[in-house]
Amino acid sequence: MAQNNLNKEFEQLKKDYKIIFGGDEGQRIFNDLKLRFHEFSTTHQKGDAYESAFLEGQRSVLNFIKAMINSKP
Repeated sequence: MAQNNLNKEFEQLKKDYKIIFGGDEGQRIFNDLKLRFHEFSTTHQKGDAYESAFLEGQRSVLNFIKAMINSKP
């Protein structure tokens, strides 16, 4: 029963992400996030593993949002 509730909550979250980022305002925000958080650029910082990990963490949030927006119901 608890698993069923988790699945329902997750499905609702996917719908919410699509609503939030589906409109013009959401697309503008998402485009801004992609520019700020390295969607198409390297996050490797030579000689600084901590900075590389930090930047890759930012980029992973974009990947998560994209996955939620593009997920099938």
